[in-house]
Amino acid sequence: MASGFFALLDDIATLMDDVAAMSKITTKKTAGILGDDLAVNAEKASGFVSSRELPVLWAITKGSFLNKLIILPIAFLLSAFLPWAVTFILVLGGVYLAFEGAEKVYEFFVPHNEEAHILEVETPSKTDVLELEKKKIKSAIVTDFILSVEIVIIALGTVVGEPLLFQVLVVSVVAIIATIGVYGIVALIVRMDDFGLRLVQLGNGKGFLKFFGNLLVQALPKVIKLLSIIGTIALLLVAGGIFSHNLEFLHHVLESWPSLLREFIVGLIVGFVALLLFKLVKALIGKFKD
Repeated sequence: MASGFFALLDDIATLMDDVAAMSKITTKKTAGILGDDLAVNAEKASGFVSSRELPVLWAITKGSFLNKLIILPIAFLLSAFLPWAVTFILVLGGVYLAFEGAEKVYEFFVPHNEEAHILEVETPSKTDVLELEKKKIKSAIVTDFILSVEIVIIALGTVVGEPLLFQVLVVSVVAIIATIGVYGIVALIVRMDDFGLRLVQLGNGKGFLKFFGNLLVQALPKVIKLLSIIGTIALLLVAGGIFSHNLEFLHHVLESWPSLLREFIVGLIVGFVALLLFKLVKALIGKFKD
């Protein structure tokens, strides 16, 4: 009995060693999408009142964990019984990411009348602020869901053919690392100015602590702006990558071009087509209501 128990422990230890090794390999393969995830979510988690940044980020993080609890079992079932559905869902998610990226590009270059109207509004009420928070949190969780699908599918692809238990353990570990790692770094970014201010106070407004603290405070808006740009590019790159890798007729489009540039262009084109269709449908619905 004792020998059987220790043999079981040895099997478990061997399995966990294999899981740890494969998780490390899988995490490296998903590093690109994790970088995109970080850029996108750092941009979405910014722009709130300082005292609300961490509560909002925590709400998004909980949503991210819930996303993965939904995605993981569905991914394992689809991979086993309906592998074509995985590709279909990926492409649909890519269309949404491309749409969101194209919309940001459009809003940057095309002035819209809503800004002038917003400027006329005085200090927003607490209800308005909370409503805006809810909308941004919902948007961030939806985007996280699509990026999480991509992460899970890439991770799953590295352990295809392995026993189901091994697949579950490896992909689950990668999903947890992705959530904790990405949102942990995002939390550090959005609190960078408060940390800098604290350093200035500790240094009594002089010396190296003052210099470094001021540097962090002044750098935060630039970092957020840069992440906003990187996040938009990341959305289009991820979308373009999904289309290029999963739609056969796009495999040879711009084949001689660098892959990053090709994926960006494909994502941008699909995004603007989706944005145009969305605006047309919205206009038709508006006319129908009138």
